Amino acid sequence: APADPQLFHRRLAQGAAGAKQQRLARGGQNVKITRDTPEQLIVEDRPWLIAAFILALTLGLLAICLPDALQSKLPAQVGAGLCAALGLFLLALFVRRAQVIFHRPENYVQMRHRSVFGQVNVRHTLTEVDRAVLQQLKTESRGSWRVALSIPAGQSKGEHPITQAYLNNKAHCQAIADRINAWLADPATTRNA
Repeated sequence: APADPQLFHRRLAQGAAGAKQQRLARGGQNVKITRDTPEQLIVEDRPWLIAAFILALTLGLLAICLPDALQSKLPAQVGAGLCAALGLFLLALFVRRAQVIFHRPENYVQMRHRSVFGQVNVRHTLTEVDRAVLQQLKTESRGSWRVALSIPAGQSKGEHPITQAYLNNKAHCQAIADRINAWLADPATTRNA
């Protein structure tokens, strides 16, 4: 029997979407709680390791092309330009700093996302946030996770991820989500970071 063409196109579309999300998956434990008091909880993701790796890769490729490029050899100059452009592209694609500030005295949650293109700030009232949840990206071989804030009603209804990247460490993501939920539930809960 011939294959169902609609099923084929659905799987093709799912595969493309999964590949796009998978490129954002990474290992490590960059997401950290940097401040934990009854008044304020700050969760940050600083992807220094990825930035350092991309920078080292770019500089290594440039070091290969640079001697010939300085001798005015056109192919080497083009190669050096492509290496620099690739490095900038990878930095723009993968290096995005995230910071989420839960501020009880002023009743807000501020989500800050910064990349080479600028910074985006989104503010919600603290009472809008129901809890922190895990979002999972499933692949055939394994899964990746990230923490998101759940807002059940209002104009901002939905799940708002803290980071765009998925992490390969479920236990670490669950610990961050659990700490956010404990902080939201009990103003007296504190653990200095």
